[in-house]
Amino acid sequence: MKLYDYVLSPSCYKVRLMAALIGVKLEIRPVDFHPGAEHRGPELMALNPAGSIPILEEGDLILTESAAMLVYLAAQAGPEWLGNGSPEESARVQQWLSFSHRLTASLGGARLHEMLLRPGDIAKLQAQGIAALRELEAGLVEQGLRGMRFLATDRPTVADIACFPYVALAPDGGVPLDPYPAIRLWSRAIRGIEHFIEMPGIHRLHELRPEPYVEAGEA
Repeated sequence: MKLYDYVLSPSCYKVRLMAALIGVKLEIRPVDFHPGAEHRGPELMALNPAGSIPILEEGDLILTESAAMLVYLAAQAGPEWLGNGSPEESARVQQWLSFSHRLTASLGGARLHEMLLRPGDIAKLQAQGIAALRELEAGLVEQGLRGMRFLATDRPTVADIACFPYVALAPDGGVPLDPYPAIRLWSRAIRGIEHFIEMPGIHRLHELRPEPYVEAGEA
């Protein structure tokens, strides 16, 4: 199973992370995303006409959306990461998988603007990112009231892995995580999962502070 990968891409990282958590070995094919723009070259455009990475290739199967890659990996080697199969839990997982695209567009867009000088309305991207973080914080607080630490259930699922990287890297786009104690607790819980692997650049400063406290009903 080959992953076309850029080490500093959060979308690529979430696939590497998922594979590590469930013990799937990937063949990593490094891509010169910046400054070489290899993802726009003829070889990779033939695999993914959208000109984006990651790309996951196994035999005749080519996947170009990271959420689909997470589901594919989990279905192969870690079905518990897809939830228990109940309609409610499956819907919660799918809802947060869909939500993760908003994190990519907003927080990811702000990060690209600040780090790689990509064009964009940085104020708008940051505002959209803050709105998404507030929604995530509220969802985690609600889960906490149910006695659950993760987005869809009381254990991690592909939904948590889909959302984690762009949230963890939000400060790169000028969006701090200090106002979101439930998110910071959730990030700690994800880091505590067995076989968790790091990505270069993910901030850990919040882990040096006292454990965040979330009051009942706080959002």
